[in-house]
Amino acid sequence: MNYLLIIKMLGTILFIESLFLLPPLALSIYDNDGTSINILLIMVLMFLMGFGAMKIRNREKTITPKDGLFIVAFSWVIASIFGALPLYICTDLSYIDSFFEIVSGFTTTGASVIPNIELLPRSIVLWRSITHWLGGMGILVFTISLLPKLGVGGFQIYKAESPGPMAGKIESTMRQSAKRLYAIYLTITLILFLLLVMGGMGIFDSLIHTFGVVGTGGFSSKADSIMSYNSYYIPWVMTVFMVLCGTNFYIHYLLFQKKFTEIFKDEELRLYYIILLVSFIIITLDLYLNNYGNLAISARDGAFQISSIISTSGFANADYDLWPNLSKYILLILMFIGSCAGSTAGGFKIVRLVVLLKLVKRELQRVVHPKAVIPITLNGRKLKDEVVMGINSYFGIYAIVFVISVGIISISEIDLVSSISSVATMLSNVGPGFNLVGPTKNFASFGAGYKLYFSFLMLLGRLEFFTILGLISFRSRKKTIQ
Repeated sequence: MNYLLIIKMLGTILFIESLFLLPPLALSIYDNDGTSINILLIMVLMFLMGFGAMKIRNREKTITPKDGLFIVAFSWVIASIFGALPLYICTDLSYIDSFFEIVSGFTTTGASVIPNIELLPRSIVLWRSITHWLGGMGILVFTISLLPKLGVGGFQIYKAESPGPMAGKIESTMRQSAKRLYAIYLTITLILFLLLVMGGMGIFDSLIHTFGVVGTGGFSSKADSIMSYNSYYIPWVMTVFMVLCGTNFYIHYLLFQKKFTEIFKDEELRLYYIILLVSFIIITLDLYLNNYGNLAISARDGAFQISSIISTSGFANADYDLWPNLSKYILLILMFIGSCAGSTAGGFKIVRLVVLLKLVKRELQRVVHPKAVIPITLNGRKLKDEVVMGINSYFGIYAIVFVISVGIISISEIDLVSSISSVATMLSNVGPGFNLVGPTKNFASFGAGYKLYFSFLMLLGRLEFFTILGLISFRSRKKTIQ
Protein backbone atom coordinates (compact mmCIF):
# COMPACT_ATOMS: atom_id res chain seq x y z
CA MET A 1 0.00 0.00 0.00
CA ASN A 2 1.09 3.56 -0.70
CA TYR A 3 1.01 4.78 2.91
CA LEU A 4 2.52 8.20 2.22
CA LEU A 5 -0.13 8.99 -0.39
CA ILE A 6 -2.87 7.71 1.94
CA ILE A 7 -1.66 9.97 4.77
CA LYS A 8 -1.46 12.88 2.35
CA MET A 9 -5.04 12.32 1.17
CA LEU A 10 -6.37 11.95 4.71
CA GLY A 11 -4.52 15.13 5.67
CA THR A 12 -6.21 16.91 2.77
CA ILE A 13 -9.60 15.79 4.09
CA LEU A 14 -8.75 17.13 7.55
CA PHE A 15 -7.46 20.40 6.07
CA ILE A 16 -10.67 20.94 4.09
CA GLU A 17 -12.80 20.05 7.12
CA SER A 18 -10.98 22.68 9.19
CA LEU A 19 -11.89 25.38 6.64
CA PHE A 20 -15.58 24.57 7.01
CA LEU A 21 -15.32 25.52 10.70
CA LEU A 22 -14.91 29.15 9.61
CA PRO A 23 -18.69 29.85 9.30
CA PRO A 24 -19.44 28.45 12.80
CA LEU A 25 -16.50 30.47 14.17
CA ALA A 26 -17.81 33.67 12.55
CA LEU A 27 -21.33 33.02 13.89
CA SER A 28 -19.94 32.29 17.34
CA ILE A 29 -18.13 35.62 17.37
CA TYR A 30 -21.26 37.40 16.11
CA ASP A 31 -23.51 35.77 18.75
CA ASN A 32 -20.85 36.05 21.46
CA ASP A 33 -21.94 32.61 22.68
CA GLY A 34 -18.65 31.76 24.40
CA THR A 35 -17.58 29.01 22.00
CA SER A 36 -15.35 31.01 19.65
CA ILE A 37 -12.02 30.31 21.41
CA ASN A 38 -12.69 26.57 21.54
CA ILE A 39 -13.79 26.43 17.91
CA LEU A 40 -10.72 28.41 16.86
CA LEU A 41 -8.37 26.08 18.75
CA ILE A 42 -10.01 23.00 17.20
CA MET A 43 -9.83 24.56 13.75
CA VAL A 44 -6.14 25.44 14.16
CA LEU A 45 -5.37 21.90 15.37
CA MET A 46 -7.11 20.34 12.37
CA PHE A 47 -5.58 22.88 9.98
CA LEU A 48 -2.00 22.28 11.15
CA MET A 49 -2.33 18.48 11.20
CA GLY A 50 -3.97 18.45 7.78
CA PHE A 51 -1.54 20.95 6.26
CA GLY A 52 1.43 19.04 7.63
CA ALA A 53 0.19 15.77 6.12
CA MET A 54 -0.46 17.49 2.78
CA LYS A 55 3.18 18.57 2.58
CA ILE A 56 4.45 14.98 2.65
CA ARG A 57 6.43 14.31 -0.51
CA ASN A 58 5.39 11.27 -2.45
CA ARG A 59 6.48 10.36 -5.95
CA GLU A 60 3.84 7.75 -6.69
CA LYS A 61 0.45 9.40 -7.42
CA THR A 62 -1.46 6.38 -8.70
CA ILE A 63 -4.06 5.08 -6.26
CA THR A 64 -4.69 1.33 -6.27
CA PRO A 65 -8.11 -0.18 -5.45
CA LYS A 66 -6.82 -1.13 -1.99
CA ASP A 67 -5.54 2.40 -1.40
CA GLY A 68 -8.87 3.82 -2.53
CA LEU A 69 -10.82 1.63 -0.10
CA PHE A 70 -8.52 2.61 2.75
CA ILE A 71 -8.77 6.34 1.97
CA VAL A 72 -12.56 6.30 1.68
CA ALA A 73 -13.18 4.24 4.83
CA PHE A 74 -10.75 6.10 7.08
CA SER A 75 -11.57 9.57 5.76
CA TRP A 76 -15.11 9.25 7.13
CA VAL A 77 -13.84 7.96 10.47
CA ILE A 78 -11.18 10.67 10.83
CA ALA A 79 -13.57 13.42 9.73
CA SER A 80 -16.04 12.22 12.38
CA ILE A 81 -13.44 11.86 15.15
CA PHE A 82 -12.25 15.45 14.73
CA GLY A 83 -15.68 16.77 13.72
CA ALA A 84 -17.10 15.63 17.06
CA LEU A 85 -14.70 17.87 19.02
CA PRO A 86 -16.74 21.12 18.73
CA LEU A 87 -19.80 19.38 20.16
CA TYR A 88 -17.83 17.66 22.91
CA ILE A 89 -15.88 20.75 24.02
CA CYS A 90 -18.59 23.39 23.52
CA THR A 91 -21.61 21.50 24.92
CA ASP A 92 -22.50 19.11 27.73
CA LEU A 93 -22.53 16.10 25.41
CA SER A 94 -20.21 13.18 26.11
CA TYR A 95 -17.66 12.34 23.42
CA ILE A 96 -19.60 9.19 22.44
CA ASP A 97 -22.77 11.27 21.98
CA SER A 98 -20.82 13.90 20.04
CA PHE A 99 -19.28 11.23 17.82
CA PHE A 100 -22.69 9.64 17.18
CA GLU A 101 -24.13 13.04 16.27
CA ILE A 102 -21.36 13.90 13.81
CA VAL A 103 -21.30 10.45 12.21
CA SER A 104 -25.04 10.94 11.78
CA GLY A 105 -24.28 14.30 10.20
CA PHE A 106 -21.56 13.20 7.78
CA THR A 107 -23.46 10.07 6.74
CA THR A 108 -26.59 12.26 6.29
CA THR A 109 -28.58 10.00 8.62
CA GLY A 110 -30.03 12.73 10.81
CA ALA A 111 -30.48 10.52 13.88
CA SER A 112 -29.88 12.50 17.05
CA VAL A 113 -29.23 12.14 20.77
CA ILE A 114 -29.99 15.81 21.51
CA PRO A 115 -33.45 16.25 23.07
CA ASN A 116 -33.68 20.03 22.61
CA ILE A 117 -31.55 21.44 19.83
CA GLU A 118 -32.74 25.01 20.53
CA LEU A 119 -30.65 25.06 23.73
CA LEU A 120 -27.35 24.63 21.87
CA PRO A 121 -25.32 27.61 20.57
CA ARG A 122 -26.24 28.47 17.00
CA SER A 123 -22.60 28.04 15.96
CA ILE A 124 -22.69 24.38 17.03
CA VAL A 125 -26.07 23.84 15.33
CA LEU A 126 -24.57 25.30 12.15
CA TRP A 127 -21.51 23.03 12.29
CA ARG A 128 -23.77 20.04 12.87
CA SER A 129 -25.70 20.87 9.69
CA ILE A 130 -22.62 21.72 7.62
CA THR A 131 -21.58 18.09 8.07
CA HIS A 132 -24.82 17.17 6.25
CA TRP A 133 -23.94 19.34 3.29
CA LEU A 134 -20.38 18.00 3.16
CA GLY A 135 -21.44 14.39 3.60
CA GLY A 136 -24.27 14.59 1.08
CA MET A 137 -22.18 14.84 -2.06
CA GLY A 138 -19.21 13.31 -0.30
CA ILE A 139 -16.25 15.12 1.20
CA LEU A 140 -13.96 13.02 -1.01
CA VAL A 141 -15.75 14.12 -4.18
CA PHE A 142 -15.24 17.67 -2.95
CA THR A 143 -11.56 16.90 -2.40
CA ILE A 144 -11.15 15.49 -5.91
CA SER A 145 -12.71 18.65 -7.35
CA LEU A 146 -9.97 20.74 -5.71
CA LEU A 147 -6.92 18.52 -6.11
CA PRO A 148 -4.64 18.49 -9.14
CA LYS A 149 -5.19 15.59 -11.49
CA LEU A 150 -4.53 12.35 -9.60
CA GLY A 151 -4.04 10.14 -12.63
CA VAL A 152 -5.94 6.96 -13.53
CA GLY A 153 -5.91 5.77 -9.91
CA GLY A 154 -8.07 8.71 -8.87
CA PHE A 155 -11.09 6.82 -10.13
CA GLN A 156 -10.65 4.31 -7.30
CA ILE A 157 -11.64 6.97 -4.76
CA TYR A 158 -14.55 8.19 -6.85
CA LYS A 159 -15.80 4.65 -7.40
CA ALA A 160 -15.56 3.68 -3.73
CA GLU A 161 -17.20 6.94 -2.66
CA SER A 162 -20.09 7.01 -5.16
CA PRO A 163 -23.36 5.49 -3.88
CA GLY A 164 -24.93 2.85 -6.10
CA PRO A 165 -23.84 -0.32 -7.94
CA MET A 166 -22.10 1.55 -10.78
CA ALA A 167 -19.87 4.61 -10.70
CA GLY A 168 -19.86 6.72 -13.84
CA LYS A 169 -18.32 9.93 -15.03
CA ILE A 170 -20.27 12.85 -16.49
CA GLU A 171 -17.10 14.47 -17.85
CA SER A 172 -13.87 13.11 -19.32
CA THR A 173 -11.93 13.29 -16.03
CA MET A 174 -12.71 12.71 -12.38
CA ARG A 175 -11.85 16.29 -11.50
CA GLN A 176 -14.20 17.68 -14.15
CA SER A 177 -16.97 15.31 -13.04
CA ALA A 178 -16.55 16.33 -9.41
CA LYS A 179 -16.61 20.02 -10.29
CA ARG A 180 -19.74 19.60 -12.39
CA LEU A 181 -21.48 17.68 -9.60
CA TYR A 182 -20.68 20.37 -7.07
CA ALA A 183 -21.82 23.12 -9.45
CA ILE A 184 -25.22 21.40 -9.62
CA TYR A 185 -25.14 20.82 -5.86
CA LEU A 186 -24.42 24.50 -5.15
CA THR A 187 -27.13 25.66 -7.55
CA ILE A 188 -29.80 23.51 -5.90
CA THR A 189 -28.59 24.68 -2.47
CA LEU A 190 -28.87 28.35 -3.40
CA ILE A 191 -32.31 28.03 -5.02
CA LEU A 192 -33.80 26.17 -2.06
CA PHE A 193 -32.30 28.60 0.44
CA LEU A 194 -33.86 31.57 -1.37
CA LEU A 195 -37.24 29.86 -1.65
CA LEU A 196 -37.32 29.08 2.09
CA VAL A 197 -36.39 32.67 2.96
CA MET A 198 -39.15 33.89 0.63
CA GLY A 199 -41.56 31.60 2.48
CA GLY A 200 -40.98 33.42 5.77
CA MET A 201 -38.40 31.10 7.32
CA GLY A 202 -35.56 32.99 9.01
CA ILE A 203 -32.14 33.13 7.34
CA PHE A 204 -30.47 30.87 9.90
CA ASP A 205 -33.29 28.31 9.88
CA SER A 206 -33.42 28.43 6.07
CA LEU A 207 -29.71 27.64 5.91
CA ILE A 208 -29.99 24.75 8.37
CA HIS A 209 -32.96 23.18 6.58
CA THR A 210 -31.39 23.73 3.16
CA PHE A 211 -28.30 21.78 4.23
CA GLY A 212 -30.57 19.05 5.59
CA VAL A 213 -32.66 18.78 2.42
CA VAL A 214 -29.87 19.02 -0.17
CA GLY A 215 -27.69 16.59 1.78
CA THR A 216 -30.81 14.46 2.48
CA GLY A 217 -29.79 14.49 6.14
CA GLY A 218 -32.69 15.82 8.19
CA PHE A 219 -31.02 17.82 10.96
CA SER A 220 -33.28 20.71 11.93
CA SER A 221 -32.82 23.79 14.08
CA LYS A 222 -36.10 22.87 15.80
CA ALA A 223 -36.74 19.98 18.17
CA ASP A 224 -40.07 19.33 16.43
CA SER A 225 -38.50 19.53 12.98
CA ILE A 226 -40.91 20.96 10.37
CA MET A 227 -43.85 20.46 12.75
CA SER A 228 -42.75 23.78 14.30
CA TYR A 229 -43.89 25.64 11.17
CA ASN A 230 -47.61 26.03 10.59
CA SER A 231 -47.29 26.43 6.84
CA TYR A 232 -48.38 24.90 3.56
CA TYR A 233 -45.67 26.59 1.50
CA ILE A 234 -42.57 25.39 3.41
CA PRO A 235 -43.46 21.65 3.46
CA TRP A 236 -44.36 21.65 -0.25
CA VAL A 237 -41.14 23.43 -1.23
CA MET A 238 -39.09 21.01 0.84
CA THR A 239 -41.04 18.07 -0.61
CA VAL A 240 -40.12 19.05 -4.17
CA PHE A 241 -36.45 19.48 -3.33
CA MET A 242 -36.22 16.26 -1.31
CA VAL A 243 -37.52 14.43 -4.38
CA LEU A 244 -35.02 16.27 -6.59
CA CYS A 245 -32.12 15.46 -4.26
CA GLY A 246 -33.18 11.82 -4.21
CA THR A 247 -32.76 11.80 -8.00
CA ASN A 248 -29.51 10.74 -9.62
CA PHE A 249 -27.44 13.90 -10.11
CA TYR A 250 -26.56 12.65 -13.57
CA ILE A 251 -30.23 13.28 -14.44
CA HIS A 252 -29.80 16.91 -13.36
CA TYR A 253 -26.75 17.08 -15.60
CA LEU A 254 -28.74 15.69 -18.54
CA LEU A 255 -31.46 18.22 -17.82
CA PHE A 256 -28.85 20.98 -17.94
CA GLN A 257 -27.66 19.55 -21.28
CA LYS A 258 -31.31 19.39 -22.51
CA LYS A 259 -30.97 15.67 -23.25
CA PHE A 260 -34.62 14.92 -22.51
CA THR A 261 -34.72 11.67 -24.50
CA GLU A 262 -32.09 10.08 -22.25
CA ILE A 263 -33.96 11.26 -19.17
CA PHE A 264 -37.24 9.69 -20.28
CA LYS A 265 -35.47 6.40 -21.05
CA ASP A 266 -34.00 6.10 -17.55
CA GLU A 267 -35.68 3.05 -15.95
CA GLU A 268 -34.60 3.91 -12.42
CA LEU A 269 -36.12 7.39 -12.67
CA ARG A 270 -39.41 6.00 -14.00
CA LEU A 271 -39.73 3.49 -11.17
CA TYR A 272 -38.77 6.20 -8.66
CA TYR A 273 -41.68 8.40 -9.69
CA ILE A 274 -44.08 5.45 -9.94
CA ILE A 275 -43.27 4.50 -6.33
CA LEU A 276 -43.70 8.12 -5.25
CA LEU A 277 -47.07 8.46 -7.01
CA VAL A 278 -48.53 5.16 -5.79
CA SER A 279 -47.35 5.81 -2.21
CA PHE A 280 -48.78 9.33 -2.32
CA ILE A 281 -52.22 8.16 -3.46
CA ILE A 282 -52.46 5.37 -0.89
CA ILE A 283 -51.21 7.35 2.11
CA THR A 284 -53.21 10.48 1.25
CA LEU A 285 -56.44 8.48 1.02
CA ASP A 286 -55.56 6.49 4.16
CA LEU A 287 -54.95 9.68 6.15
CA TYR A 288 -58.03 11.39 4.76
CA LEU A 289 -60.34 8.48 5.59
CA ASN A 290 -58.87 7.49 8.96
CA ASN A 291 -57.08 10.48 10.52
CA TYR A 292 -57.41 14.00 9.18
CA GLY A 293 -60.71 14.23 7.32
CA ASN A 294 -59.08 17.08 5.37
CA LEU A 295 -57.81 16.22 1.90
CA ALA A 296 -55.42 19.19 1.60
CA ILE A 297 -53.65 18.45 4.90
CA SER A 298 -53.60 14.72 4.12
CA ALA A 299 -51.93 15.42 0.77
CA ARG A 300 -49.43 17.85 2.28
CA ASP A 301 -48.34 15.61 5.16
CA GLY A 302 -48.46 12.46 3.04
CA ALA A 303 -46.34 13.94 0.23
CA PHE A 304 -43.86 15.47 2.68
CA GLN A 305 -43.35 12.31 4.72
CA ILE A 306 -43.10 10.08 1.65
CA SER A 307 -40.44 12.29 0.07
CA SER A 308 -38.65 12.63 3.42
CA ILE A 309 -38.44 8.89 4.01
CA ILE A 310 -37.70 7.71 0.45
CA SER A 311 -35.02 10.40 0.05
CA THR A 312 -33.73 9.34 3.50
CA SER A 313 -33.88 12.98 4.65
CA GLY A 314 -35.73 12.13 7.85
CA PHE A 315 -37.57 15.43 8.39
CA ALA A 316 -40.99 15.19 10.05
CA ASN A 317 -44.02 17.35 9.33
CA ALA A 318 -46.28 15.14 11.45
CA ASP A 319 -45.99 12.42 14.07
CA TYR A 320 -46.39 9.52 11.65
CA ASP A 321 -46.23 7.12 14.60
CA LEU A 322 -49.89 8.07 15.08
CA TRP A 323 -50.82 7.29 11.48
CA PRO A 324 -52.82 4.20 10.42
CA ASN A 325 -50.87 0.93 10.08
CA LEU A 326 -51.12 0.89 6.29
CA SER A 327 -49.41 4.28 6.01
CA LYS A 328 -46.70 3.27 8.49
CA TYR A 329 -46.13 0.03 6.58
CA ILE A 330 -45.55 1.94 3.34
CA LEU A 331 -43.14 4.33 5.07
CA LEU A 332 -41.21 1.35 6.46
CA ILE A 333 -40.90 -0.15 2.96
CA LEU A 334 -39.74 3.20 1.56
CA MET A 335 -37.19 3.37 4.38
CA PHE A 336 -35.55 0.22 3.04
CA ILE A 337 -35.78 1.15 -0.66
CA GLY A 338 -34.34 4.66 -0.54
CA SER A 339 -33.88 6.76 -3.66
CA CYS A 340 -31.75 6.71 -6.79
CA ALA A 341 -28.11 5.77 -7.16
CA GLY A 342 -25.87 8.78 -7.70
CA SER A 343 -28.00 10.94 -5.41
CA THR A 344 -27.27 12.21 -1.92
CA ALA A 345 -29.82 9.74 -0.50
CA GLY A 346 -29.23 6.39 1.18
CA GLY A 347 -31.16 3.14 1.17
CA PHE A 348 -31.03 0.05 -1.03
CA LYS A 349 -31.25 2.25 -4.17
CA ILE A 350 -33.99 1.93 -6.77
CA VAL A 351 -31.60 0.88 -9.55
CA ARG A 352 -30.84 -2.29 -7.57
CA LEU A 353 -34.57 -2.90 -7.21
CA VAL A 354 -34.96 -2.53 -10.99
CA VAL A 355 -32.28 -5.15 -11.61
CA LEU A 356 -33.67 -7.54 -8.98
CA LEU A 357 -37.15 -7.32 -10.54
CA LYS A 358 -35.62 -8.14 -13.92
CA LEU A 359 -33.80 -11.09 -12.38
CA VAL A 360 -37.11 -12.41 -11.00
CA LYS A 361 -38.73 -11.92 -14.41
CA ARG A 362 -35.88 -13.80 -16.10
CA GLU A 363 -36.18 -16.76 -13.73
CA LEU A 364 -39.93 -16.96 -14.39
CA GLN A 365 -39.25 -16.95 -18.14
CA ARG A 366 -36.71 -19.73 -17.71
CA VAL A 367 -39.39 -21.94 -16.17
CA VAL A 368 -41.04 -21.98 -19.60
CA HIS A 369 -37.83 -21.72 -21.66
CA PRO A 370 -35.05 -23.40 -19.60
CA LYS A 371 -32.37 -23.01 -22.29
CA ALA A 372 -33.14 -19.41 -23.17
CA VAL A 373 -30.29 -16.90 -22.87
CA ILE A 374 -31.88 -13.75 -21.46
CA PRO A 375 -29.47 -10.90 -20.67
CA ILE A 376 -30.20 -8.35 -17.95
CA THR A 377 -30.35 -4.88 -19.43
CA LEU A 378 -30.64 -1.40 -17.96
CA ASN A 379 -31.67 1.57 -20.08
CA GLY A 380 -31.15 -0.54 -23.19
CA ARG A 381 -27.62 -1.64 -22.26
CA LYS A 382 -26.59 -5.13 -21.22
CA LEU A 383 -25.25 -5.26 -17.69
CA LYS A 384 -21.99 -7.03 -17.00
CA ASP A 385 -22.24 -10.22 -14.96
CA GLU A 386 -20.08 -8.72 -12.18
CA VAL A 387 -22.55 -5.83 -11.78
CA VAL A 388 -25.50 -8.23 -11.46
CA MET A 389 -23.56 -10.42 -9.05
CA GLY A 390 -22.58 -7.34 -7.06
CA ILE A 391 -26.23 -6.39 -6.65
CA ASN A 392 -27.10 -9.93 -5.50
CA SER A 393 -24.18 -9.84 -3.06
CA TYR A 394 -25.25 -6.45 -1.74
CA PHE A 395 -28.77 -7.74 -1.09
CA GLY A 396 -27.39 -10.79 0.72
CA ILE A 397 -24.96 -8.81 2.85
CA TYR A 398 -27.66 -6.26 3.68
CA ALA A 399 -30.01 -9.03 4.84
CA ILE A 400 -27.32 -10.71 6.97
CA VAL A 401 -26.19 -7.47 8.62
CA PHE A 402 -29.80 -6.42 9.20
CA VAL A 403 -30.85 -9.69 10.87
CA ILE A 404 -27.76 -9.82 13.10
CA SER A 405 -28.08 -6.15 14.05
CA VAL A 406 -31.76 -6.43 14.99
CA GLY A 407 -30.78 -9.27 17.31
CA ILE A 408 -28.01 -7.19 18.88
CA ILE A 409 -30.27 -4.17 19.43
CA SER A 410 -33.03 -6.41 20.82
CA ILE A 411 -30.71 -7.27 23.73
CA SER A 412 -31.42 -3.74 25.02
CA GLU A 413 -34.97 -4.98 25.75
CA ILE A 414 -36.69 -2.41 23.52
CA ASP A 415 -39.73 -3.58 21.55
CA LEU A 416 -39.28 -5.39 18.24
CA VAL A 417 -40.70 -2.59 16.06
CA SER A 418 -38.24 -0.13 17.59
CA SER A 419 -35.36 -2.59 17.07
CA ILE A 420 -36.27 -3.26 13.44
CA SER A 421 -36.85 0.38 12.53
CA SER A 422 -33.73 1.60 14.37
CA VAL A 423 -31.50 -0.77 12.39
CA ALA A 424 -33.33 -0.01 9.13
CA THR A 425 -32.99 3.72 9.64
CA MET A 426 -29.26 3.41 10.43
CA LEU A 427 -28.43 1.24 7.42
CA SER A 428 -30.54 3.40 5.10
CA ASN A 429 -29.33 6.67 6.69
CA VAL A 430 -32.90 7.90 7.28
CA GLY A 431 -32.81 9.14 10.89
CA PRO A 432 -36.08 8.62 12.73
CA GLY A 433 -37.80 5.24 12.90
CA PHE A 434 -40.90 4.10 14.77
CA ASN A 435 -42.01 3.83 18.40
CA LEU A 436 -39.07 4.57 20.75
CA VAL A 437 -37.02 6.06 17.89
CA GLY A 438 -39.96 7.77 16.18
CA PRO A 439 -40.16 11.32 14.76
CA THR A 440 -40.80 12.93 18.16
CA LYS A 441 -38.10 10.91 19.98
CA ASN A 442 -34.36 10.28 19.64
CA PHE A 443 -31.55 7.82 20.42
CA ALA A 444 -30.44 9.37 23.72
CA SER A 445 -31.79 6.49 25.82
CA PHE A 446 -29.39 3.94 24.32
CA GLY A 447 -26.15 3.10 26.10
CA ALA A 448 -22.69 4.12 24.83
CA GLY A 449 -22.02 0.69 23.31
CA TYR A 450 -25.21 0.78 21.27
CA LYS A 451 -24.48 4.31 20.07
CA LEU A 452 -21.06 3.20 18.83
CA TYR A 453 -22.66 0.22 17.09
CA PHE A 454 -25.26 2.51 15.50
CA SER A 455 -22.39 4.73 14.33
CA PHE A 456 -20.80 1.69 12.70
CA LEU A 457 -24.10 0.85 10.98
CA MET A 458 -24.44 4.42 9.69
CA LEU A 459 -20.97 4.22 8.16
CA LEU A 460 -21.74 0.80 6.68
CA GLY A 461 -24.92 2.18 5.11
CA ARG A 462 -23.29 5.33 3.75
CA LEU A 463 -20.35 3.42 2.25
CA GLU A 464 -22.67 0.63 1.09
CA PHE A 465 -20.89 -2.22 2.89
CA PHE A 466 -18.32 -3.05 0.23
CA THR A 467 -15.86 -0.28 1.11
CA ILE A 468 -15.49 -1.34 4.75
CA LEU A 469 -16.00 -5.06 4.11
CA GLY A 470 -13.53 -4.89 1.23
CA LEU A 471 -10.98 -3.30 3.54
CA ILE A 472 -11.55 -6.05 6.12
CA SER A 473 -11.16 -8.63 3.35
CA PHE A 474 -7.82 -7.14 2.30
CA ARG A 475 -6.56 -7.24 5.89
CA SER A 476 -7.77 -10.84 6.40
CA ARG A 477 -6.14 -11.93 3.15
CA LYS A 478 -2.86 -10.32 4.23
CA LYS A 479 -2.90 -12.19 7.56
CA THR A 480 -3.64 -15.47 5.76
CA ILE A 481 -0.67 -14.96 3.42
CA GLN A 482 1.60 -14.17 6.35
